Amino acid sequence: METLAKLFGGQARVRIMRLFLLNGSNNFEIEGVVSRSRVTKSNVRKEINALSTMGFVKSKTITKEGSRGAKKKVTVWSLNTGFQYLGSLRDLLIDPTLLLQEDLPQRFKQIGKIKLMIVSGVFIGNSKSRADLLIVGDKLKKNILQQVIKSLEAEIGKELDYVVLDTEEFKYRLDMYDKLVCDIIDLPHEKLIDNGQLSTYITKK
Repeated sequence: METLAKLFGGQARVRIMRLFLLNGSNNFEIEGVVSRSRVTKSNVRKEINALSTMGFVKSKTITKEGSRGAKKKVTVWSLNTGFQYLGSLRDLLIDPTLLLQEDLPQRFKQIGKIKLMIVSGVFIGNSKSRADLLIVGDKLKKNILQQVIKSLEAEIGKELDYVVLDTEEFKYRLDMYDKLVCDIIDLPHEKLIDNGQLSTYITKK
């Protein structure tokens, strides 16, 4: 992320560009970009203006219904799919190897003792994955976990599909051949944390 930030003029721009690249069919108001990217409103406005000038994003005005039924016109922004360098930017900014180099296990260290951590989906460039992240551990700090996930989503530019299970529930689902858990294990993935015990249990199935 640090190298990309230097290359593209700052972390804020990288986050915002990733947001639009991974949500190419979505329209975002300024507030939506602020919420999803966790970049300040003033910086979002500055970066959106710069990205609009270079043709990376485009704007349009839509009519939106307010809280009391009143209609108002708002400006929304979306990815310009005709941008000349779109493919090259997508390859560079959404390179899954770069995401894995962010040392994900260290990012999750503060949530407690993780026994098994599997990444798939966006982290390995597989759009067919059922989930991006599977974490197995006991007495994990769920509130801190959510904060880490939100921070990661802001950097990646995509809402993550993740599954968090304690050890017994993971084993139970595995024993019951739960489709979600089995799909995560059977489809391409990478283990970033593995205490060995659960891997042995999985192998026996």
